[in-house]
Order: sequence, then C-alpha cells, then structure tokens
Amino acid sequence: MTTPIALTIAGSDSSGGAGIQADLKTFAALGVYGASVITALTAQNTSGVAGIHPVPADFVTAQIDAVFSDLAVKAVKIGMVAQLATVDAVVAGLTRWLPNHIVLDPVMVATSGDRLLAAEAVEALRTKLMPRAALVTPNLPEAAALLDEPVASSQAAIESQGRRLLSMGCRAVLIKGGHGQGAESIDYLFSGNGIVALAAPRIATQNTHGTGCSLSSAIAAGLARGEDLETAVRNAKVWISAAIAAADRLDVGHGHGPIHHFHKYY
Repeated sequence: MTTPIALTIAGSDSSGGAGIQADLKTFAALGVYGASVITALTAQNTSGVAGIHPVPADFVTAQIDAVFSDLAVKAVKIGMVAQLATVDAVVAGLTRWLPNHIVLDPVMVATSGDRLLAAEAVEALRTKLMPRAALVTPNLPEAAALLDEPVASSQAAIESQGRRLLSMGCRAVLIKGGHGQGAESIDYLFSGNGIVALAAPRIATQNTHGTGCSLSSAIAAGLARGEDLETAVRNAKVWISAAIAAADRLDVGHGHGPIHHFHKYY
C-alpha cells in the first residue's frame, strides 16, 4: 500500500495552533503522512504575533529539495511565505519538482490581526504562485486584498470576486465565508465546472485560531489520498466544522484558542 504524503510549506506557530503545527496535526488526523518546509519562525500565541523571523530563501530551497528528492509527495499546501525572496524560492522549487496538486492559502493576516506577508510580496503571490495552484483558498478579507477591492458583503460581490480570482490563472478558488454574517458560514467553490456553495452552521466560539491553515491542509490531505477536488473540499469542510464545534473542549491560551484537530480521537 502506498502511503499518502502531503507537504506543507508555511510558517511555524510557536503556540501550536496555526501554521506548520496545525498543518501537520491536520494531516495526521486525516491519515496522511506530513512533511514540512518552514518559511518563517513566529513568536506567537493565542493573543497575537510578537515577532517574525524569516528563514533565508536558500534554506527554504534546501528543505524543498531534501523533501522532494526522497519522498513521493502527492499534494502540497502553501501557507505563510512571509517575503518576496521566499515566494521566488518556492516557485523555483515547484518548477523543479512539479507536484500534482498545490493548494495555496494566501496567508496575509493572522486571526489576531497581525500582518504575515510583506506588502511587496503580494504581487508575486498573485502572479507567480496563484497560476500554479490547483486551488486558492482566500477568506473574504484575503480575496479583497488580492483584488485591491473592498471586502465582499453580498453573494453577488463574492461571486464576482471569485470569478476574477479564477481568471488570474489558478484552476479553482474557494472563498471562505467564516468572516461573513448570518446563521450559516457559506464557502463558495469556483472552477471550470461553475460555482458550488458549501454551507455549514456558524459556530459561536472565539477558538478559531488556525482554521484557515487547517482547512487548506485538510483539502491537500484529501487530494493526497486520491480524492477529486470537489470531494476533497466537501470532506474538508465537514471535518473543519466538527473541529471548530469541538474547539471549546480544549482549554488552551487566553485569546483565540485552537480548533480541536483530534476531535474524533479524544
């Protein structure tokens, strides 16, 4: 039996709720072996980000080559890339190794509001990374930032932004509705097959740290297991909703606590 392997290229969260740590927990919870390329270290907890230490681009390259030269990576999730030089290193590595499935989570701002992507790197994210992605997974503020527009506040505006993001070269876009209003959190999947709306009850909890990282990783895990994109997105949505619903069973930190990645097991 071939072991499904997924790789996360992202920043480290010292409090364990987001970034590399959330990605590896997600892969493990979903039965996928996880490897990692760390792009930045953060001094971070549930209340905010105290500092960011980018990993030198040449060492990002060394990590990418070490993983791909040995492991049969089936899917890649890209999260925090921090700076322009890192974007270029990641693009070059993906060009060398050509993984089948790339899920790009355009991480720009932490749950706490702290900026995680240098302003000069945003254009490189748009023009260099997005066209390589099988799926891009922005939340509403990230979708707006990628398009230099106000945050969408209606279904029509979300659909308009989704179509324009899709035209930037990626194969599919998932605009996440967690920052929206209403009784349901609705994610919209845009692809060549049209638009699919995925609704789940909005859960009242402040413990949502790492939700975006974990959803994109759950989709990558599904792709690594051989699921088609829509199936992977649907299964990831069900899993992340359960992880958020179980978040208050954990007592971690004094701010936005983590979701419960292992809600099925304890």
